[in-house]
Amino acid sequence: MRTTKLNKKIISKALIFASLTFFPLIGQGAPLDKIIAIVNDEVILESEFTSSITRAAAQIRQQGAKVPNKSILQNQVMEQMISRTIMLKMAAEQGIKVTDRQLNATITQIAKNNGMSLAKFRDALIAQGQDYIVTREQIKDDILIRQLQESNISKRIQISDREVQNFLRSQSSKSNAEVLISDILITINSPMTPKNINLARNKANDVYQKLLSGAKFSNMAISNSNAAHALNGGDMGWRKIAELPSSMIDAISPLSPKQFSKPTRTPTGFHILQLRDTRNGVKAQTVDKTKVRHILISPSEVTSKSQAKRLASQIYQQLLKNDKDFASLAEEHSNDPGSSSQGGDLGWTESGQMVPEFEQVVQRTKVGQISLPFESRFGWHIVEVLDRKSENTDNLAQENQARNIIGKRKFSEEKDNWLREIRANAYVEFK
Repeated sequence: MRTTKLNKKIISKALIFASLTFFPLIGQGAPLDKIIAIVNDEVILESEFTSSITRAAAQIRQQGAKVPNKSILQNQVMEQMISRTIMLKMAAEQGIKVTDRQLNATITQIAKNNGMSLAKFRDALIAQGQDYIVTREQIKDDILIRQLQESNISKRIQISDREVQNFLRSQSSKSNAEVLISDILITINSPMTPKNINLARNKANDVYQKLLSGAKFSNMAISNSNAAHALNGGDMGWRKIAELPSSMIDAISPLSPKQFSKPTRTPTGFHILQLRDTRNGVKAQTVDKTKVRHILISPSEVTSKSQAKRLASQIYQQLLKNDKDFASLAEEHSNDPGSSSQGGDLGWTESGQMVPEFEQVVQRTKVGQISLPFESRFGWHIVEVLDRKSENTDNLAQENQARNIIGKRKFSEEKDNWLREIRANAYVEFK
């Protein structure tokens, strides 16, 4: 299928999470479809796998990279399908959901990023042979997986006050530069024995030598990398230097654009990084704050999850009808001991202070509006945005920003460990 340059751009923007782009909508198989893999209690069908291979090959060609041989491509796609199946099942088990409102907002933003209205974006996808419903489902699943990762990996991250102060004293805290990088990850197979470590090291060195001999980095990533972004040629996109793991910072610091690093050991394996470009970020001089109040209905021994959801919906209806004001309902019903006595008032908040689900709702709720009930790990919330303002960055804001940067750095480091663990703990049987 021929694809214009404009359509290539649309694809790359529309499928916003690059590691999860090559999967068809389930249910399009032939009547006598063959099961080729069992992942826990889910199945992967031959038709799904075949379609995924076709999509992967087409995407690789659009990137201008070389499609690897059949066995390598099959292995890469299968591993991504297995990881995706595991994560989507985990999201369902943990009750993580994507509302139509959230999905529509995301797709609208993607269209806006492409300089289009939602209708024009939809027409452009259809014109280049893409199924809009399939794309919509892919984006929905990508959001689910992102939320799953944020929820599960964030719980594993601890940031001490000493780390914050050390970061603020470091030079990296003063740098807002950004780098465009690509990555090849050669993982160490379990168990992490000296033999397996040497096998991974030798493979990484072999890849490195081929790069020195002129092999294209994206081709080597597609054929050899175990990272989630392998089929995108290892592209990690633009990253702030301060948010990268220290091992990556050390690896790219001596590089000039287009150069690549020697294999660098990390807890999960060996990375080879290519520095593709650099740019100076815009140093923030102000911090955006939002004044909010909320009502929290938490499940408990006497209140089930469904009862908590039902009560939150009833309270929301009372707010719509102006039966009672927000503060009175918060004092009467909210399970947040820190704010219920204050009518639900949380004061002025800023990015990084609240859980992701809460912040996402606050960001899209206008001043004076009350949100629909939504769920976080703490229960069901109703939020009212009272005001917004920007303030000059002060010491407290710098500390919050430092915690946010350290958190992103640790998230990047911990994500590989988490993905490795859920893959190792999954039951996978090939047919």
